[in-house]
Amino acid sequence: MTEPARLPPIGLPGLDPRWSRIVEAPDFSGISRFWHLLDTHAGPEPGQPEPTLTVLCVHGNPTWSYLWRTLLTSAPQSMRIIAVDQLDMGFSERTGICRRLANRIDDLDSLTQVLGITGPVVTVAHDWGGPISLGWALRHREDLRGVVLLNTAVHQPEGSPAPSIIRIARSGPLLRLNTEWTDMFVRGTTRLSRSLLSARPMPKSVATAFASPYRSAARRVAIRDFVADIPLEPGHPSSAALDAIAEDIRDLGATPALLLWGPNDPVFSDRYLADFIERLPHADVHRYERAAHLVIEDAPRLVEDLLWWLSARQRNEPGTEIPGEVTRVGQMTMSPKITTLLEALGRAQVHRPGAVALAEMKSRGPARLVTWEALALRVTKLAAGLRVRGIEPGDRVSVLVPPGADLIAIVYACWAIGASVVIADTGLGLFGIRRAIRGAQPRHVIGVRAGLALARTLSIPGLRISTASLPAITAQGSEQESSALPDAEAEAVVVFTSGATGPAKGVVYRHRQVAATVEILREHYRLTESDALVAAFAPWAVLGPALGITSAIPAMDVTKPRTLTAGALSDAIAAVDGSVLWASPAALTNVLATQKQLSPTQRDAFSRVRLALFAGAPVPRAALVSAASLMPQAEIRTPYGMTEALPVADVELAAIPGVGTAEGVPVGHPVIGVKLAIAVLDDDGHPSDDLTTQAGITGEIVVRAEHIRDRYDRLWATNRTASAHPGWHRTGDVGHIDDAGCLWVEGRLAHVIVTSSGVLTPVGAEQRALTLPFVEQAALVGVGPRGTSAPVLVVVLAVAGRRSRSPLLDVDRTELLRQVTGVDLAAVLVRGALPVDIRHNSKIDRTLLATWAERILAGAGG
Repeated sequence: MTEPARLPPIGLPGLDPRWSRIVEAPDFSGISRFWHLLDTHAGPEPGQPEPTLTVLCVHGNPTWSYLWRTLLTSAPQSMRIIAVDQLDMGFSERTGICRRLANRIDDLDSLTQVLGITGPVVTVAHDWGGPISLGWALRHREDLRGVVLLNTAVHQPEGSPAPSIIRIARSGPLLRLNTEWTDMFVRGTTRLSRSLLSARPMPKSVATAFASPYRSAARRVAIRDFVADIPLEPGHPSSAALDAIAEDIRDLGATPALLLWGPNDPVFSDRYLADFIERLPHADVHRYERAAHLVIEDAPRLVEDLLWWLSARQRNEPGTEIPGEVTRVGQMTMSPKITTLLEALGRAQVHRPGAVALAEMKSRGPARLVTWEALALRVTKLAAGLRVRGIEPGDRVSVLVPPGADLIAIVYACWAIGASVVIADTGLGLFGIRRAIRGAQPRHVIGVRAGLALARTLSIPGLRISTASLPAITAQGSEQESSALPDAEAEAVVVFTSGATGPAKGVVYRHRQVAATVEILREHYRLTESDALVAAFAPWAVLGPALGITSAIPAMDVTKPRTLTAGALSDAIAAVDGSVLWASPAALTNVLATQKQLSPTQRDAFSRVRLALFAGAPVPRAALVSAASLMPQAEIRTPYGMTEALPVADVELAAIPGVGTAEGVPVGHPVIGVKLAIAVLDDDGHPSDDLTTQAGITGEIVVRAEHIRDRYDRLWATNRTASAHPGWHRTGDVGHIDDAGCLWVEGRLAHVIVTSSGVLTPVGAEQRALTLPFVEQAALVGVGPRGTSAPVLVVVLAVAGRRSRSPLLDVDRTELLRQVTGVDLAAVLVRGALPVDIRHNSKIDRTLLATWAERILAGAGG
């Protein structure tokens, strides 16, 4: 069937009818055809400046140019955005011809000649528009300024099956039923979208707009042909064309590239992203966690991020994510003592071979004690054995092993090889671990049985090594065999943020940055070989060998810091004569709650601690005072930092006021080598470009130091934001510096409340609320649109104060909280508990609370 091109119906949401054009151009066979396309410069207004960049957008199957509407809406006049409806698709002409990949590239080439498109041009494409746009780009390299790809593919990775959705849709008897005779394929595609990264489906009006060109079977023939043109078998008519594109794009190394991905796509999953990264290693990459196939619909920030990247191409700037160069936030002059993370381990092996390096405590039975000599020998042999098995320098190795001797040996063995370790600790929860590992795309995995079972669901391509086989692998190694130590610039580790304000982000450290962290910890806290570290926050136990000090891991469930008891902590201290303690606030809470169960001998062990560090979230001063009573000889300190840089600042208990009027909580003065500044908040609560160290100015805290992360992994847009001030890291925390140079944290940038009266940060009011005896926990959130948000306090009542089942606190106590907090509260709501992060059990999820409070106040129930 043939049918002429036509204009879309008026009133489709987000689509400006002034963009629509019908353009005549010959197709691959030379026959004149009519295309529908969207063009921001379809009818130039008088005096409109000539665009300096053309952006050519190519949709896939079964969408149409409507996919790019938000890009057209947001683009500046200096950019010309052209979004085509491919022939037989959208509202372009129905020709009745089955078009192969090569034909569609020819068709697009002919159209752009008629349109007079010349450089500079950036191609943007999604789904099967990807190969078509790349085929066009390879023919127009002289005009090409960049390529952008969203969830697409040019190659089926070896050893992996084609997506099941495609195989089912393409199977002989179902092909026409799924794609042509019914609108199943169209409806299925839009149902993959989850708008605003929530559980809500795509708005019905938008889904209807996507389906509008495909109302009849006759208008869906090309959807069938597109699916049939996917080359899944040898000898397919489009195989040669696709293979040529897949290989030729390797030559686009001088052309900036951007890969924007929805990792929850059941069609073009992360394995296809990994394939593009291998073919375009210079590409900027951003994965929008929780986004799926229609990533541009799912990720609210995508268009803003894309336009920023396009603006850089417009200015003819090079690509922005060059590992170790552009994203580096600090420069470090390596000193001989920190050239490698393995040196301290080697020195301890020589000078203290029989001393205990590590104590792995058991809930039942004796502790597992490992000497420096045994640890160093095991690391050497294990490294050699893993190298024999196939782990090479530069490989990423996911380590799914609980904290303990095995974990430490594996990490240091990988470093000895020159491999990087991916550590997604169990504090992220099962789904968080899976998401984190999938994003990091490791080459190999080493794990316990449960870890390997998880890895099997992630299509990790290389080795899968069980910890049960470590003795045999170690036996394969030889202490005489060694490899060159890794370069200071080599990647050392990928660790993950807690996910307290969104999906956990992968944070990449090079060896020099981890080494700098080690040196700061050693110097600032005056650590010597005579110290022993008891790490109740397990990841820091890994740094014990790099510090050259003994470390112990208490018997506890590391996924639940509150499971650390006073007795278990005492036993760990006694096992290594511990002098330094590192724990989370949640762990401290339970230690204090269980201290009455201590025997005199166990209580006496706490008197050996000279330094106790509690970090991960704000710690109430009362808890620190109680900790000082339990550890009378200890200096009680709370380091401030984050996964991207720790420590940043640090404060001693004596310097923390009992009740203060300042906003936030004091986290101390910057540690050695750290510079702090504040990015001033504007009236809308957003950080400006202005940095200040002036006292009393609230804004986003920014940090400069040698030990800051290298970059976020495959999060180009996040890197851009975090490094918006060259050389500095934007922390995402808000606060101020006082007259004495002490830093105060007032909350997270994402939790700033913008009312009609101005900007409000939450932590100060929360701290003042906690001074009332009936308040056990408190969180201040904003309800309603930004700019007119109403402040609402959510509290957990102390046992003695729980007198009502209503979610609304009684009038008298609400008025008291207004007076004490100094905030004109719209309401005070009561909950049984506040939602907190999995890792620390301490960071309050105020975003979730704001959503809950809005439902309660709207009468929808909790």
